Amino acid sequence: MSEDHDDGTAWIRRFHPSDEATTRLFCFPHAGGSASFFFPTSRALAPGTDVVAVQYPGRQDRRNEPNVASMAEMADRAARALLPRTDLPYALFGHSMGATLAYEVARRLQEAGRPPLALWVSGRRAPHRVVDDGLHRLSDDELVADISALDGTGTQIFGDAELLDIVLPTLRSDYRAAETYEYVPGPALDCPVHALTGFSDPRVAVRELHHWSEHTRRSFDLRVFSGGHFYLVDNHEDVVEVIAEALRVG
Repeated sequence: MSEDHDDGTAWIRRFHPSDEATTRLFCFPHAGGSASFFFPTSRALAPGTDVVAVQYPGRQDRRNEPNVASMAEMADRAARALLPRTDLPYALFGHSMGATLAYEVARRLQEAGRPPLALWVSGRRAPHRVVDDGLHRLSDDELVADISALDGTGTQIFGDAELLDIVLPTLRSDYRAAETYEYVPGPALDCPVHALTGFSDPRVAVRELHHWSEHTRRSFDLRVFSGGHFYLVDNHEDVVEVIAEALRVG
């Protein structure tokens, strides 16, 4: 716990802060990802929505901190950091591993009396459907091959041994957190849940996304885009518009 700044700022990245913002969106990256993944989202939604991208330990400017290989611990620490930022109406967006983490943080903030406006979950099985695919037990070469197949990390790292030495332990730790996650039943969320996915995602079948409907007392909808696991990169404008539209209605 000592690794966190007292006010939780270690977890917070605001690329386009604005006093005009009327809503806030907490964004949770995928396994091996970092807050900067959501820079384009922040730019697109500013100034009306203040995008807070969550920076996990062990990467970029937090690379000297130990990785967190427990989803429960990650959610506890992230929720503590984000709670003071719930002074505006807020929603959460998480992609892949980040979807599970966003859900768990939403549960904690709801329990603290600050329920979100909405939760977006992207490219991830519902919490009670998570399975251990054994990715965190792959060899380094197999892990690199898996990343390459998803096309989710810049291919330039594959020829840079020094960079790989930095990236792979973090990715493996994130995979361990995602694959050893254990869902604990509890109250459903009191906000709409919006699921998004790519039609050709090799990680999760489209039909799996429907199970997220079991985790809300409010409405549920599913949007399917062209593309694979990182469909949201090629469909960025459409994804942002889906979020912006819901925040306007909300």
